[in-house]
Amino acid sequence: LVLDQARGVAVVAMVIYHMAWDLSHFGLVETAVAIAPGWRLFAQTIAASFLAIAGVSLALGAGRGLDRAVFLKRLIRIAGAALLVTLATRIAFPQSFIFFGILHCIAFSSMIAALFLRAPPWAATLAGLAFLSLPMLFRAEAFEMPALVWLGLGKTPPVSNDFVPVFPWTGFMLLGLAAGRLLGPWLRSARVLRLPPLAWLGRWSLPIYLVHQPLLYGGLMLAIQA
Repeated sequence: LVLDQARGVAVVAMVIYHMAWDLSHFGLVETAVAIAPGWRLFAQTIAASFLAIAGVSLALGAGRGLDRAVFLKRLIRIAGAALLVTLATRIAFPQSFIFFGILHCIAFSSMIAALFLRAPPWAATLAGLAFLSLPMLFRAEAFEMPALVWLGLGKTPPVSNDFVPVFPWTGFMLLGLAAGRLLGPWLRSARVLRLPPLAWLGRWSLPIYLVHQPLLYGGLMLAIQA
């Protein structure tokens, strides 16, 4: 329940951001949401939240050992959704399509985090901090080539409507994994205010992610043309 509701809050924040982005894209508000510092920080906080929650969820789900079939099924589902996002945005925004966004990062980071499930929490914490720190210590133009740009170590970020590279973002999932390992017993028994709508949003976060932006964007486009 705790994680479902936390994920639900992140979903609400995501919808708010994308609505603001759409309004900005169509010139209905003066603020350039895509580059405004406050909005960028808001978007980054949302991405970090989704990754951290995914890390905590992985830790709790594997409390008695990783169910490889369940993990693989979830991984395929997320990776498939990420591919749909890439294909759809390649058509809608060919110059700034999403080739490594939040879903791509969650899928890849889940595989990295799974390697730390049997390691002590401090190992995942150190690895997470390393992922977060490396882009601040090292960047090179060589990492801007298409085969490597998804790592996030280039000097100039690529043009994309949602770019969530491995470095530093995988760090948030690893820190979430460590937190889940440490706080697992408390999270499983924690009593929180029940907010069914938020919990529902959290449980259906993936399909909501896939459909909400086409609905918002398409609805605004139709409203403008009416």
